This record gives sequence, structure tokens and C-alpha cells, in this order.
Amino acid sequence: MTHPLLQLAPEVAEAIEAGRPVVALESTIISHGMPYPDNVAMAREVEQIVRDGGATPATIAILDGVPRIGLDADQLELLARDPGVIKVSVRDIPYVVARRGHGATTVAATMRLAALAGIRVFVTGGLGGVHQGGEDTMDVSADLTELGTTNVAVISAGVKSILDIGRTLEALETLGVPVVGYGTEEFPSFFSRSSGFRVPMRLDTPEELADLMRAKWALGLGGGVSIANPVPAQDEIPAEEMDGVIAQALADCAAQGITGKDITPYLLGRIVEITSGASLRTNIALVRSNARLGAALAVAYAALAEPDRVE
Repeated sequence: MTHPLLQLAPEVAEAIEAGRPVVALESTIISHGMPYPDNVAMAREVEQIVRDGGATPATIAILDGVPRIGLDADQLELLARDPGVIKVSVRDIPYVVARRGHGATTVAATMRLAALAGIRVFVTGGLGGVHQGGEDTMDVSADLTELGTTNVAVISAGVKSILDIGRTLEALETLGVPVVGYGTEEFPSFFSRSSGFRVPMRLDTPEELADLMRAKWALGLGGGVSIANPVPAQDEIPAEEMDGVIAQALADCAAQGITGKDITPYLLGRIVEITSGASLRTNIALVRSNARLGAALAVAYAALAEPDRVE
């Protein structure tokens, strides 16, 4: 059952009730991941891609203290333009709800709210993970711990390349999270199709992914599934080119003393500047690709004869 404190958009509520495919979408990428008006244009386009793929989009955010599953055009515009929208991870949800504020949900928070609404498939751009130097600072994204506990499949273009990809994959293994390369043997690194790290497992169709999801949860193996979908080849920025850009962005971040949840938005914005907008174009392209796969996966999962009902 959907949690009573959530507010579902009518089309989302109807789709969930009827067992039709639904795809969750995060809102941090709108408020803190891209500049205006690219952010709202991207949000609308991604929702349309999901619809065109036969599923119902459910962009998730907290507005006026209410966790909302599915947003209208005015609400998307608010998220895209209002500088007061807070970046909300799981720990921040009760604070923003209690203060009746506006919050854009991260991967972790979107996963939690999607699960409360009964949505199993979630599309994002890139996962959070272990930050560079995280073995000393303990700066590790809540995305990882949420993947270890919440029953949602997350489609991404891999871990954001500003992070420590090797340690992130080790953490996901420790948490028991299946990391699946979609049509690839190598784990992608957000802007690039390669990272130098292999994926533990590979699947090549949405139906195979849906079977893995059902098997995992039907066996009572709680927690999420990380599906790594490489950015399309024509849109990638090669890893060797990105290495120097990321090193410069990290140095600039350290020089300014930026810490905590402000690091990722700063770095992504700085990378856009250094690449003269090329990284933004790649970011948009990979989100489009993930949305297409997300819709196909949601359709395949809904079509299973006996989908799981694990909560």
C-alpha cells in the first residue's frame, strides 16, 4: 500500500493501482544538477520519453512539506527556478516535511519515497558513491546505503566520474547490491563509457533485468539493484579527456573549501565551465538514454506473470 503521507499525482495513482508500469525520476538533477532553462526542458523531455516508452513518469520531490510522487508543469518550473529548494537526502526528509519546505530529492531520497509509493524502477543520471579521499574523510554518499536496503532498481550511467569508482564498487559488493552492466562488460563512468573496472554481471535485455529483480525480491533478498547503462557512444566524452577536467575541478573545489553535499553540484557545474558546455550535453544525452531503458524495464517488470509484492 502507498504511504498515507505521500501525495500521488492522479495519473501515477491510477497506474500503480492498475499495476501498469511506472518510472520514478529524481528532482535534484533539476534543482541542483543543471542550469535553467536546460533543467526544466530536460525534465519535461525525460517525462515524455518515459510516456513514449509505455510507462507513467513519476518525478519525485517535496513541495510545501509534502512528498509528491508525480509533478505538474508548474511544480517542475518551481523546482527549476526557485533557489530556495533544498537538496534532500534521506536524513533531510523529516526536516523539510516538518518545516513545510521545498526539497529536491537525491537518488537515496527518491529511492525511499518511490518504494513507499510502490514503484520499483527509478531512472537517474549518475549514482553517488565514495568520494575521492573518502577512505580518510568517510565522505560516502547515502545512495550506497539506500541501495543496500531499499527494493528499487536504479538505472544510471554509472557512478559520477568525480568519485572513487573502485571503492564505490567495493562498497556496493559489501552491501550485497547486484551491479549489472546493461550490454557491457565494463562499468561506465557517467560522461564516459569506460572506467577501467569490470561489472560483476552483464544482462542484455529489459526482460532479463526484470527477471533478476523478481528473483532477488521473491527470495527475500532486500535492497536495490544498480543497472549501469553506458552513455551512447556518439555522446560520450572519452575517459582520458575527462581525467584532466576532473582533476582541475577537484583542485578548484579543494581550494574553495567546499564540503559535504555541496561538493557534487559544484563539481558538475565547474566541469560544465571547463568543457565549454560539452559535459552538459553529455549529461542530457545519458539521462535520455536511461529514461528509454527505464520505460522498457518498467514495462517488462509489469508484464511478469507473478511480479513480487515484497515491501
